[in-house]
Amino acid sequence: MRQPLAQPTAGFLNTDWNPRDIPGGTVTRNVVLRTADGAATGGSLYTPAGGSRTVVCVMHPREFMACHYLIPDIVAAGCAAWSQSPRSVGNDLRLEHESALHDVAAGLAFLRAHGFERIVLLGNSGGAGLYAFYVQQSSLPGVQRIARTPGGRPTQLAELDMPTVDGLVFVGPHPGQGALLMNCIDPSVRDEGDALSVDASLDPLNPDNGYRGREGTRYAPAFVERYRAAQRARVERIDHRARELIATRQAGRARVKDLGAAAPAADRRMAAHTPIINVWRTDADLRCFDLSLDPSERRFGSLWGSDPFASNYGAVGFARQCTPESWLSTWSGLSSNATLEKTAAALVQPALVIEYTGDQACFPGDVRRIVEAIASTEKRHLRVRGDHHGRALSSGGEPGRLAAGRHLAAWLRQTFPR
Repeated sequence: MRQPLAQPTAGFLNTDWNPRDIPGGTVTRNVVLRTADGAATGGSLYTPAGGSRTVVCVMHPREFMACHYLIPDIVAAGCAAWSQSPRSVGNDLRLEHESALHDVAAGLAFLRAHGFERIVLLGNSGGAGLYAFYVQQSSLPGVQRIARTPGGRPTQLAELDMPTVDGLVFVGPHPGQGALLMNCIDPSVRDEGDALSVDASLDPLNPDNGYRGREGTRYAPAFVERYRAAQRARVERIDHRARELIATRQAGRARVKDLGAAAPAADRRMAAHTPIINVWRTDADLRCFDLSLDPSERRFGSLWGSDPFASNYGAVGFARQCTPESWLSTWSGLSSNATLEKTAAALVQPALVIEYTGDQACFPGDVRRIVEAIASTEKRHLRVRGDHHGRALSSGGEPGRLAAGRHLAAWLRQTFPR
């Protein structure tokens, strides 16, 4: 019996995704796992009829991928597919990428224990940054792995069993969640406590700076340069605030530890408190509005919508709420360890990179730099017409995910023959 496999992917609404069946005879198994640091995770294993020695893993640090659109192509190529869920699906409020490596390791240890000889990691969108970070850390002796998160927590990576992998696939990869946010955070915010505060000289939606809506927006090179510098400065300010909040809490904990029952209530409250940072206006990458910047087949607007006022000022968006630790580990383009800039040199496995030509989050220049930075001598870069989710770029056109699936299946058959 053929089993249906289809869902919206990457956490956003898809209106024209293509439902497809996994091949007949596929055996599906749902698994619950416990990580080395005590968290719960799990996954779905799709094994083709006749079995396979190769498994392709799909995971995102915060999204549900159990029905990822490429699973039918993976199984049809004769490989098993492992779709893993992170410890906190749909909520990155407390997401620290160093902890997420424990999730990945638990899944890969399960796969090795169940006889898979070759493991291929498929990172789609933000999954690329997570998997590249995993490969980098797993390639190091325990004593050389990152000992503490950017927020100061022990990572417990030195003792972690981190199975190595045999191949890498990146589909619609951006350069890491922190690097992504560095490009789309709005630097015109004057006051982090006031979502409506605007420095007009840096406002990307100010006509004086070149904004003309979907037909005529053009930003001068000098404005782009100033804007990028101001984005970095805003991230630096939030980094500083995050470290201040962590230091204040740690000082409270130290006083409670020293004073015991005599500690004042104010110190007890501070020691127990986890502050939340609201990061407003994070959907303002100039390339989304000025389509002449790093040109591609993308439409005007971003992943979040075609109205930049609604998407930039609304409640939903990247990094909207974070703990200080999750900001530093995941969303800071300066402090996060999970960026391709920091990890790509460790990627020596055979690698396939599939770029969607109408992507509104993974721009051509970014993908080109990712490919160039990957150290593998066996790497292939393919471009497919589609948006970030592999949907068709025009009415009646073929969804890019179908072409991506064909390319993926061919690469798997060639690189990891049965």
